[in-house]
Amino acid sequence: MAPPHRTPPRGISDQRSRTAGPTRRSLLAGVAALGALGAAGCSRVATASDVKGGDLLGRLRAQGVARLGIAGEIPFGYIDKNGELTGEAPELAKVIFKRLGVDRVQPVPTEFGSLIPGLASQQFDVVAAGMYINADRCEQVIFSDPDYQMLDAYIVRKGNPLGLHNYRDVVKKKAKFATGTGYAEIAYAVEHGYKEDDILIVPDQVAGLNAVESGRVDVFAGTALTVREVVKKSSKAEATEPFAPLVGGKPHVDGGAFAFRPDETNLRDAFNVELQKLKKSGELLRILKPFGFTEEEMTDLTAKELCGG
Repeated sequence: MAPPHRTPPRGISDQRSRTAGPTRRSLLAGVAALGALGAAGCSRVATASDVKGGDLLGRLRAQGVARLGIAGEIPFGYIDKNGELTGEAPELAKVIFKRLGVDRVQPVPTEFGSLIPGLASQQFDVVAAGMYINADRCEQVIFSDPDYQMLDAYIVRKGNPLGLHNYRDVVKKKAKFATGTGYAEIAYAVEHGYKEDDILIVPDQVAGLNAVESGRVDVFAGTALTVREVVKKSSKAEATEPFAPLVGGKPHVDGGAFAFRPDETNLRDAFNVELQKLKKSGELLRILKPFGFTEEEMTDLTAKELCGG
């Protein structure tokens, strides 16, 4: 991984917000009550344990449910129009936890920026939000190996009149630049010389599309997956080809994963074993494909690599 830098996405980056449909804010508003009920309906699990590597997996098996921290971001983890938990991370979690002997999962919606604090305070057992792995986060949580990798892409007006294909182009051509709240793309733009105060921060990729279509900005930066999904029905905007941003002068590929409390290495390791089986069998792509993921987003990157160790 490139030298540590502060990149607080996404997820989808982002990253990790991300396809046409309800925004993060509207989804959170709609499921706040569900999250409150879910949290109240399942007693908190103490983190203290005499078992080396933690005994959370055993306790989750006993109670039959794992609580997932989600951030209402399509396609990573959200409540759909029927009130059902879905998204690439929850659907994958359902499969893996079932294999680990935990019959069901339960959503605990929160803001993206509250996921790691919520995990630390035992509001939920695992972060299932497609969270990017970076050095800063690796100091606070432990990650599974990534279940996907992600490049960046831009939303631009049809024909890409300014010829914007990377962050250097944006800076060189003094383009009006936007990205999402907490996205990794903020740090990438700043690293290339764009002034942070000049970046228009919008709630998500849907708002980014609107900003480009209306002419408020020239370009919106997001994950390749969410950008290509959100422009599908637009007659005014298009997605650029995916690209790897430069971090420390080197191309950087992000990877999204599940996050666990630092003392629960047994659960993380067991989760990784099942994840690797899904990768080798090809079932991982089958699970993620309905959410827009392709073979290009499959990865052999490890958490250790992305944490910088």
